[in-house]
Amino acid sequence: MAGLLTIVPRYLPRLGMAPEWARRQRPLVLFFTGVAFAVTLLFRARVEAQAAAYATGVLVVMSSAALAVALLAQKERQGVAPYFQALLLLFAYVLVANVVERPDGVRIASFFIAATLFVSFLSRALRSFELRVEGFQADEMAERFVDLIRKQETPLRLVAHRPERGRLSAYWEKERRIREATHIPPHDPIYFVEVFVQDPSEFATQARVWGVDHLEVKVFRILGTAAPNTLAAFLLYLRERTGKRPHIYFEWGDEGPLQAALSFLLFGEGDVPTLTHEVLRRHEPDQAKRPVVHVGG
Repeated sequence: MAGLLTIVPRYLPRLGMAPEWARRQRPLVLFFTGVAFAVTLLFRARVEAQAAAYATGVLVVMSSAALAVALLAQKERQGVAPYFQALLLLFAYVLVANVVERPDGVRIASFFIAATLFVSFLSRALRSFELRVEGFQADEMAERFVDLIRKQETPLRLVAHRPERGRLSAYWEKERRIREATHIPPHDPIYFVEVFVQDPSEFATQARVWGVDHLEVKVFRILGTAAPNTLAAFLLYLRERTGKRPHIYFEWGDEGPLQAALSFLLFGEGDVPTLTHEVLRRHEPDQAKRPVVHVGG
């Protein structure tokens, strides 16, 4: 239990694979105690079976450590590498012999691992519609854009744009298509917003925002963990900073529903318009205050 109380709060909540209360030790102690009782009842409190599970777990940890050390010694071409490889073979032999002789240990360990993975994946899926942004750190240019938006008399209009390199004409083409499809007045300024997903395994982070001014094209660039969630959080952030109700414009993608859902869960992208609207709907129940999502093209 001491090992789990050290590892779980450090990794699983950060990856979204456990609820936020898993960062606190007291609820975790109660949870793991309940799991221990469940395992005891499931295997009828057989000391032999639990002893086999303990031995199997210890041997797996030691074999994993031996493998890591052997690979590191081989990579650094150390002279002691053959000794570590011999220890690895010894631990692997003892582990296999223990599993063959006392398979109950593998059954208990498999039950616990399967339960942990199931709960972790379920938590990640259920929490996928959270904002996943702890705050925004804007640079000087982004702050200047926010000041301009606050002073302008026209509505706040943003266009979601997939990050691309180089081509400034891509922004002009996108603006033309969006204005035609959604009938944005020619005199209303628009701001592009791009989300760069660096590490989708990170569940929540402090998002960094850069402002980029390309003459007639103004772009917010955001480093986040998932495109729909980051966009939704940024819209709410701009609403609070400017006092204006944001409007964001998308074009439909070409992905199927299943592919889009998998892309969202695994890579933080996917059916961005629909998912952005869903995140906003869950976090702003008042439709009159909720940022507006438009899709055209």
